[in-house]
Amino acid sequence: MLTLKQVAYAIADLELLKGLDWTLVQGKRVALVGPNGAGKTTLLRVIAGELEPDEGQIIKSRHYRVGYLPQETITRGSGLILEFVMGGRADLLEMRSQLESLQNAPPGIPEERSGWMKRVEELENRFISQGGYELEHKSRRILSGLGFEPDDAQRALATFSGGWRMKALLARLLLGEPDLLLLDEPTNHLDLPSLEWLERFLLGYSGSMVLVSHDRFFIDRLAQEIVELEAGRLQHYSGHFREYQAARQERRERQEEQKRLQDADRRRQERFIERFRYKNTKATQVQSRIKQLDKMDVSQPLPRTVADLNFRLEVAVTGYKDVLSVDQAGFHYDDDQWVFRGANLRLFRGDKVCLVGKNGAGKTTLTRLISGDLNPCEGIVQLGGRTRIGYYAQHQVDALRLDETVYESVSSVASTIQTPRIRPILGLFGFSGDEVFKPVGVLSGGEKSRVSLARILLSGANFLIMDEPTNHLDSYARDALEKALCAYEGTLMLVSHDRYFLDRIVSRVVEIRDGLVTGYLGNYSDYLEKREVNATAEPGEANASVGRERRDRRREQAKARQSISRRRGELNKMIRELEEKIEALESRHGQLESQLSLQDTYQDAQRVVELQKEFAMVGRDLETAIASWESSHEKLEVLLSSLNSENERE
Repeated sequence: MLTLKQVAYAIADLELLKGLDWTLVQGKRVALVGPNGAGKTTLLRVIAGELEPDEGQIIKSRHYRVGYLPQETITRGSGLILEFVMGGRADLLEMRSQLESLQNAPPGIPEERSGWMKRVEELENRFISQGGYELEHKSRRILSGLGFEPDDAQRALATFSGGWRMKALLARLLLGEPDLLLLDEPTNHLDLPSLEWLERFLLGYSGSMVLVSHDRFFIDRLAQEIVELEAGRLQHYSGHFREYQAARQERRERQEEQKRLQDADRRRQERFIERFRYKNTKATQVQSRIKQLDKMDVSQPLPRTVADLNFRLEVAVTGYKDVLSVDQAGFHYDDDQWVFRGANLRLFRGDKVCLVGKNGAGKTTLTRLISGDLNPCEGIVQLGGRTRIGYYAQHQVDALRLDETVYESVSSVASTIQTPRIRPILGLFGFSGDEVFKPVGVLSGGEKSRVSLARILLSGANFLIMDEPTNHLDSYARDALEKALCAYEGTLMLVSHDRYFLDRIVSRVVEIRDGLVTGYLGNYSDYLEKREVNATAEPGEANASVGRERRDRRREQAKARQSISRRRGELNKMIRELEEKIEALESRHGQLESQLSLQDTYQDAQRVVELQKEFAMVGRDLETAIASWESSHEKLEVLLSSLNSENERE
């Protein structure tokens, strides 16, 4: 085990770690989470020994090995990729060198040959037992899993980009099998197939692990415990990421209640002091209250959560039910190598789909065909009537006018209905106060991407195509965007490596693989299950699986319609009951108002008090009933819209 005792670390006056105690248990997979800037990377570097703590100590045995994958691009390392990765087992390479030296230098004296053979045999047995002869094969297997081609193993590390060098370092760490793996954003440079391979590998890893990642799906699949770093302290949560979210919300509510009580107590003490400060008879009590106030902790504002950051996406013009038709479409670039051929896809109003596939499979190409940036080389790509596309992709940052302010850039494309939401959404995306008046030209690449995203979200488009929309968002903004897209009434197509994000939003998955476009009903997790079934099935079984999927879809649609109809009946009944209640409350409210307006009523003081209490109570009940009636009507409208959409698709 590795143990932190009262570890503290500060940068200038900023205390990132405040007397932390933490024991990392052998074999436990832990996710370290917290707001941007909380100090997660700093804590990993302290554990890895790259930073010396200001106070406290880290206790571990002499042979305890720690492997650290940093978040930033590495420049160290030379030679071939395969050599660099195999360097993760320097002990085995050294053993192999010793073995080769012994084998190449047999003794010339016969009497010494027996001892020499024994040393060779012992060393070789140790080398075999520790997997020495499988070292190269295992290295190649890990490289392949992380997306390297077979020929890449013999290429020089220096010829690869920073992202690929990071993957090579990850391969070296995985091969080394340290007692503790510290992984800082290990998914940053991985496509989905590599991500899935890494998850499977780490699920079978026997050592301890601390993960820092924005990929919530990755955390949810791997982490057995969540440790949150906030304001320099650690808070431990058992279970997976979804359980952590629920437990954290409960803790937040307790903190809010505690803060409310503390603030109320402070205000009460302050009022007493202010009122009796100059009265001699109360001097002792006033001094006592002042001392109590001094001992009270100053109530700090709680960090924001997604509940504080809601926003709604409005559709300016409702499109027709047929949004997109792709018929036998194909595309290739100048090299005549087809990206895909024979693609067929139909989207209806309200559909929410995601595109998945390896990097380079054609996801961005398909979105550019749909948006009109490219034209198909064969087949048809056609939009439905009144369809208005909002297309977000990284290359669209280049279309921003650098001389405009952030606010001008967004307001110039915002629909009238969205104008009041410009400032709140810009605040959510990191532009608050005077920052909205910054020229676009002085912004960083990530800030420009957030401006571009805000422009798309506020445009009123009824068909959003979004390529990696969460890349430059913090966890709070990502959660708020997720919530808004779930409630979005238009059509949505997503390309994203954030599988947790996809799981919460989409109901169909479109996979591009080996030039073919295949659709799957359900969210991302459903797609993974179906793909695994198809991968293990015989061809005849796969065809049967497709038939079953179609039947399942029809059954699901029928169940959905039945559920909608049942819910509609319940809402209609509730609305009728609420209308009767509102009518009775309005009648009673009017009667009470009339009685209170009469002069004779005020001859009986007790009666006046009773009437006023009842008048206030009936008024509150009436407001509550009207709010419930409005809410029920809104729910009914959504249900009727859903039922109409289902009927139209049939």
